[in-house]
Amino acid sequence: MAIPPHRSKFFFLLSCLIFPPLGFVLMWLWSKEGVLRKLTFSAGLAALFAAQLFLFYGLRIELAGNGLAPIFTFHDPDSHFDAIEAARSGGDEGTVQAASRPPAGPSDASWTDYRGPSRDGEYTASAIRTDWPSDGLPEIWRQKVGGGYASVVVAEGKVFTIEQRRDEEVAAAYDFDTGEELWKNGWKAHFRESMGGPGPRATPTWHDGKVYALGGTGELRALQAATGEVIWRRNILSENGAKNLTWAMSGAPLVLDDKLIVLPGGTRGKSIVAYDKETGAPIWASLNDKQAYTSPMLATLAGRRQIVLVSAPRLLAIDPEDGSLLWDYPWRTSYDANCSQPLIVDDEHVFVSSGYGTGAALVKIVADGDGLRAEQVWKNNTMKNKFNSSVLHEGIVYGLDEAILAAVDVRSGERKWKGGRYGYGQVLLAGGHLIVLTEAGDVVLVKATPESHQEVARFSAIKGKTWNTHAIAGGRLIVRNQTEMACYDLSRT
Repeated sequence: MAIPPHRSKFFFLLSCLIFPPLGFVLMWLWSKEGVLRKLTFSAGLAALFAAQLFLFYGLRIELAGNGLAPIFTFHDPDSHFDAIEAARSGGDEGTVQAASRPPAGPSDASWTDYRGPSRDGEYTASAIRTDWPSDGLPEIWRQKVGGGYASVVVAEGKVFTIEQRRDEEVAAAYDFDTGEELWKNGWKAHFRESMGGPGPRATPTWHDGKVYALGGTGELRALQAATGEVIWRRNILSENGAKNLTWAMSGAPLVLDDKLIVLPGGTRGKSIVAYDKETGAPIWASLNDKQAYTSPMLATLAGRRQIVLVSAPRLLAIDPEDGSLLWDYPWRTSYDANCSQPLIVDDEHVFVSSGYGTGAALVKIVADGDGLRAEQVWKNNTMKNKFNSSVLHEGIVYGLDEAILAAVDVRSGERKWKGGRYGYGQVLLAGGHLIVLTEAGDVVLVKATPESHQEVARFSAIKGKTWNTHAIAGGRLIVRNQTEMACYDLSRT
């Protein structure tokens, strides 16, 4: 590289090593070399600068939900976990609380299951405010957390979730009012894959003073909600002869009567398993389906109580008493990536949707002699939920069609509108509005109307790639991703 004699070659090389962008500028200003050699040297400087950002500043390059677009974040895992450990031990980097927060939340605030008590993504417990301030909802508290894509559940004045902290999966409880960690229960496990990174995926379930937490590699624990003490534990993969999924165990356990229903996906009749919720003893096991990434849910269809879920090859329902198949409807997606919750439309109809070009369908469940059968009402490509579930309001399905919000008439399958690029985030329904948590961590308020896309308000809630489903309890909105969790006041004043 020919540097003019009156320039310092030492200074130039030092600039390249310490701060490559400065070296890049000096090279193009000083050097008399040809364009090709300058471009080659520029590429080398770019690689050096990227390495510095990665090694010294915690640069992470993650993939967005489309699998193509990069998301750049700065995150040093060791420093992050050091800060978490310091905070939990009473160090200086503890929970960040807002300067002025509302009074203590209601003691009966609850959001006990994945996507709410009915697993349908709708909050109905109290009215919410829709006149959001221009700078966003009032923040109540903010807390550093470990990795993973679980959501949170709320009960007994506590917020429960599951995280990856170094080489442990950790089920943890936080104070609903302050965000302070109250207890944790950890075990050695570390699931990781290239698309989403590390951490457990399945949201814990709260029921009757107990928390049921399922880790990414199949560890299932029943814990005392008050203390985190282990009541019983099992590994649903190893004991049911099942292989883990590409993106890990993701189905939230379902409590039903005396049973806890989980989806290990084992062969030889062990795809769906019921354990005694008090002791962990096996009650029954059924079917041979490879499982997908949905959670079982309770419904009454065609007059019969049943458990509805989406496995890798089909939408189906089983009898809660013995796990026997009641009906099924073929529903296969590329990579076996059925990730979105079905919607129970009424006492006869179920809506189902998946991404990867699959689309959506409305299925009618009808009596057939002593049994049931599924009939297709319509199927089209108007709604493609990739790994985010839709909500239903007054006959309209609202959800992310891949990365764009859309509204579809549930009876006809007709798309009413499509608008609002929110990435691969999540959608909840409250007070006649959609509360969208975008892939970038923004919270957006949108009117739930079939007329058009009407965005009402938006603010930045958390930083970094956000695929976790948010939660609403006691008039508060709780959001989390792989590094932090925050609570906002959503109550009507």
